[in-house]
Amino acid sequence: METFKQRTDLAFESREIANKDAGREVEGIEYTETILHGVQCRKLRVVSKAGADNIGKPMGAYITLDISALTRRESESFTETVTAMAEILTELAELKNKDLLVLVVGLGNRDITPDAIGPLTAESTLVTRHLKSQMPEDFAFFRPVSVISPGVLGTSGIESADYIKAVCKSLSPDLIIAVDALAAKSFDRLCRTVQITDTGITPGSGVGNSRAQINKETMGVPVIAVGVPTVVDIRTVLAEYWGDSAASERGKNSDMIVTPRSIDSEVSNTSKLVAYAINLALHKGITVEDVDMLVG
Repeated sequence: METFKQRTDLAFESREIANKDAGREVEGIEYTETILHGVQCRKLRVVSKAGADNIGKPMGAYITLDISALTRRESESFTETVTAMAEILTELAELKNKDLLVLVVGLGNRDITPDAIGPLTAESTLVTRHLKSQMPEDFAFFRPVSVISPGVLGTSGIESADYIKAVCKSLSPDLIIAVDALAAKSFDRLCRTVQITDTGITPGSGVGNSRAQINKETMGVPVIAVGVPTVVDIRTVLAEYWGDSAASERGKNSDMIVTPRSIDSEVSNTSKLVAYAINLALHKGITVEDVDMLVG
């Protein structure tokens, strides 16, 4: 019987699985944990092909933030988390030149709540490209930003990657920030973590429905991916609690996924958090209060 391999889009979970299977720290991975503005950050870097093969993720940096303080309604947690996330985005994207054109892409299906992280984030992202070109003096301190939500293949008949390529051909952005929902292996991480990576993204990979990759190689410009886990594959649940053999035997004919009962409010809150962080990272000098006024 073929052993089931647990599915997750989170790099640090893939490292946990690989280390458990190997009974040791697998090679090719650098891993540290830090605290930034009171937020726990797991920093993982895949530094070799061996490391990429070991955890099944491309070479590059993966930073995961613990945003569980938001669900506990802790004072100042929103501002602190947004600030930490904005700093990480700035570092990974190398956002020093304020005139670089950035394309923000909200991946996913707006009509399916666990998959709506990307489109909802896009709705709260400041769009400034047209304003910069029409009123350059009034918007001198803003970066030119365009936003799209390409939908999904099943509703548009167009691969997200093809849609983005066409837009890139017209706009020639200097950077893409792609936002999408992810899959995790642990319930504790659903809408409780945000992963930011400079390796791009493969939509649907965590639930076995991989689409065309969106990365620097396919788009021609750097791609920063921001992902929030909202679902767990049912076979991964079986493997997590009863072992891989249970997943292989009991879940072999199942393609179910599991999501929290409170997913509506959690997706709404988390997408707002991601959008605010993107806004702060792209437009230096603005505050959370400024974003409230501009997108509210």
